[in-house]
Amino acid sequence: MDLSEIKKALTLDELEEIRVKLLGKKGIITQKFKELKNLAPEERKRVAKELNELKERATTLILQKKKELEEKLLEEKLKLEKIDVTLFNPKPTGAIHPITDTMNKIIDFFTRLNFSVETGPLVEDDFHNFEALNLPKYHPARDMQDTFYFNDGNLLRTHTSPVQIRTMLSQKPPIRMISPGAVFRRDYDLTHTPMFHQVEGLVVDKKEKVSFANLKFILESFLVHMFGDVKVRFRPSFFPFTEPSAEVDISCIFCKGEGCRVCSYTGWLEVLGCGVVDPNVFKAVGYNDVSGYAFGLGVERFAMLLNKINDLRIMYEGDIRLMEQLK
Repeated sequence: MDLSEIKKALTLDELEEIRVKLLGKKGIITQKFKELKNLAPEERKRVAKELNELKERATTLILQKKKELEEKLLEEKLKLEKIDVTLFNPKPTGAIHPITDTMNKIIDFFTRLNFSVETGPLVEDDFHNFEALNLPKYHPARDMQDTFYFNDGNLLRTHTSPVQIRTMLSQKPPIRMISPGAVFRRDYDLTHTPMFHQVEGLVVDKKEKVSFANLKFILESFLVHMFGDVKVRFRPSFFPFTEPSAEVDISCIFCKGEGCRVCSYTGWLEVLGCGVVDPNVFKAVGYNDVSGYAFGLGVERFAMLLNKINDLRIMYEGDIRLMEQLK
């Protein structure tokens, strides 16, 4: 049997057609195996041996040709997507990454209001990450955060709130700060990654100088700064480190509050959480006769909304085509 047509195949689709033609359920070689039952025993043995050798040779040629075509296809794709990084381009194709751009816009707003920018370690201990934030051991709210632990009991911080604790332990009130940075949780899907970014804020001062009304005014101004002319609503919620606590929603920026798939036809999008600092948090850092409020948001959540990105993971793939769309 002539197997030369295998070598002549120009595409993977052509090769697959040849494979089916020879080795498929109704293929030529397969049919010849079915005809063995009609032969005499001695002849059947001889023909069976020849057919097995033919089948093995055809299979080997097909696999070799498939590898050759795949390598050629890959080479063509690499040539097509090749980028000469040494070539001068008067019109750059890249852009500031959407996460960095969003983070800068957030920081710019709060620094204009005289908030300081504080940072802290990525590897934290249990006290700063949980206990000082009114999350003692075995507290059920710890289940809300899937944590990466080390053998020594330390962990990758699950939020930037430990920076607030460290700031309060090292400074005296009044405090007016934000803590932007990377955080880590064991989660991965369309809207979650194991590493993401948060910006959390904290204001602490004498009781008569801090109120929920002040927090509400700042967050409403901030959300208009980020998303334009949107409506803002506060819903009662629960966070272990604030009481009272609230979730903050904005009117859907896609349907203008009328209801669509993005907002699950509610007209609202949840964007951040906030509240008045729980007295137990102040007790943990040794503060007396003060009040404060805190808020926190996911930078990726804001970046996805601002840039109409529906899958968080593509922002970490380094695809220059995404940057070209956002420049």
